[in-house]
Amino acid sequence: MAAVSMLFAQSPASAAEVASSQKTIVLVHGAFADGSSWDKVVPLLQAKGFKVVAVQNPLSSLADDVATTKRAIDAQAGQVILVGHSWGGAVITQAGIDDKVKALVYVAAFAPSEAQSVFDTGKDYPPAPGSQHLEADAGGFVKLTTKAMAEDFAQDLPVAKTALLAVSQGPILGKSFGEPLQAAAWKTKPSWYVLTTKDRMILPELQAAMAKKIGATVTSVASSHAVMLSQPQAVVNVILAAAKGN
Repeated sequence: MAAVSMLFAQSPASAAEVASSQKTIVLVHGAFADGSSWDKVVPLLQAKGFKVVAVQNPLSSLADDVATTKRAIDAQAGQVILVGHSWGGAVITQAGIDDKVKALVYVAAFAPSEAQSVFDTGKDYPPAPGSQHLEADAGGFVKLTTKAMAEDFAQDLPVAKTALLAVSQGPILGKSFGEPLQAAAWKTKPSWYVLTTKDRMILPELQAAMAKKIGATVTSVASSHAVMLSQPQAVVNVILAAAKGN
C-alpha cells in the first residue's frame, strides 16, 4: 500500500511541462503563395507527432512578414524548427534569431546575409525565367501570371492545380524584395536546405551558392519551385532531420 501511495503521490508532468518539451514546426510560405502551400506537408509532420503551425504572411513588407512569423514563434512554449519556402527564407533568416528557434530549414529559399536584400542575392546571376512574368497592380503588389504559375512556379503539378494556385496566390508588395535584412540567424543556427534542381523561380545555381554560404546540409530534389506540393515527403524528410539534430 505504501508503494501505491508513493506512486500516486508523484504527480504526472503538467500540460505546461509537456508543451515546453514539444518541438513545433513553424512553416513560412513565400511570395505568390499562402499558408496552403504546406497542405501536403502538414499531415505528414503531424503523423510523426509534431505540433505544426503554418504562418499566413501579409506579404506587405519584410518587416511585416517577420513580425507575423515572430508572433507564431512567441506563441510556442517549446523549441521551434523554422521552415521557409522561397521568399519565406528571407523571413526566417531574420525571425530565426529568436532563442526558441533551434534550426532553420530553407526550401528552395532565399538566404540573404545581414544588410542584404533578396534582390541583392541574385545580382550576379541572370534573371530566373519566372521573374519575367509578373503583373503589378496600382499599389505596387505583384503576382505571377497564370501561365507562369503553370510553366515556371509549379510545372510538375497538374494544370488544374496550377490554375488554382494562380487564383489563390498572395500578391507581394514588390519593393519588399529590396528591403535589407537586419539580422541573419543562419550565422548561429544550424541550417538545412532543399535545393530544387528544376527550379525556374530561383535558379538552382543561386540556391547552391546560398546553401554553401550558410553552411547548410543540402538535399537536392528534381523538382519545380513548388517542391512542398509536388514532393512533400522529400521536404518532410529534411525537416525531420533538422528536428532530430536539435
